[in-house]
Amino acid sequence: MSLWEELRQDCLSCQGCELCKARTNVVFGVGPTDAKILFVGEGPGAQEDLQGEPFVGAAGKLLDDMLSIIDLGRDNCYIANIVKCRPPQNRDPKPEEQDACIDFLYRQIALLEPKIIVCLGRIAAMRMIREDYRITREHGTWVNKDGVWYTALYHPAALLRDASKRPETFSDLLSLRKKVQEVF
Repeated sequence: MSLWEELRQDCLSCQGCELCKARTNVVFGVGPTDAKILFVGEGPGAQEDLQGEPFVGAAGKLLDDMLSIIDLGRDNCYIANIVKCRPPQNRDPKPEEQDACIDFLYRQIALLEPKIIVCLGRIAAMRMIREDYRITREHGTWVNKDGVWYTALYHPAALLRDASKRPETFSDLLSLRKKVQEVF
């Protein structure tokens, strides 16, 4: 069994927190296992829970559109979440739920060895970049941690609720495209 398949099986059988009790599917992640760009969201929503794949609902469609603007997509990026099971009513994952699940993401990162990690939204940025990360002030800025470039964008679901953030996000996407060109 490959390391990826072993990790997937460990994740699928996880009973580490209360979220496992109501899940339809574990949402492990999607994309090529040699991708050097990783997008990290906070957790699956209703459509993701039903289909077992991250970002497949309305926010996923918007994410696909955002990526296509800068010549990226699911064929050359990996997409995962902080938690792999859907929080009830799409609430933010609790710290203890994140703690129970974060090792799966860390193992995915270790296998991927990405050069760029893009956090989608506040929860992912606070977990991956810095605990006191302020998405409204710091989105689109770059941080290098151990040779990996990190940035955060507004979560696509937030952009669906508040279209006024879209111009800022477009600038952030252009910054991401520039960083991709620099790194690769």
